[in-house]
Amino acid sequence: MKKKLAIAGTAVVAVTLLTGFGFGGRGHHGSPDPERIKQMVTWKLDDKLDDLDATEAQRTSLHAVKDRLLAEGQQLMEGQQSVRKEALTQLESPNPDAAKLHALVDARIDAFRAFAHKATDAVLEMHRTLTPAQRQELASEYRERTGQK
Repeated sequence: MKKKLAIAGTAVVAVTLLTGFGFGGRGHHGSPDPERIKQMVTWKLDDKLDDLDATEAQRTSLHAVKDRLLAEGQQLMEGQQSVRKEALTQLESPNPDAAKLHALVDARIDAFRAFAHKATDAVLEMHRTLTPAQRQELASEYRERTGQK
């Protein structure tokens, strides 16, 4: 059963990556504006830092992490455009190159995996920036919001 779920999950990810239905694909409102995303994340971060009574040094450090991660995420999304174009080219042809399509999926999975590791490192960097009391406050809020005890 686990193998079937893994195969089904991989198929969903592949279709999502190749067709652009996820991760910033064009919807009825167009592609997300990177500056708008940055603005929204900055507002949310500032609001949380206010709640935590963060120092200016903490704010500076955490905003640098946020800016770095957003820039790397933007690069990842820009790479997605060329993958979509190549996938569409392959799927419009009478004989799509299966190996090329599989390579596109593998490359995107590797890119997203690398980004996920960078995001994890960013979380750890943020963790080191906050005081134990601030970390505990965030953990308590998370547990409350997610219903974990």
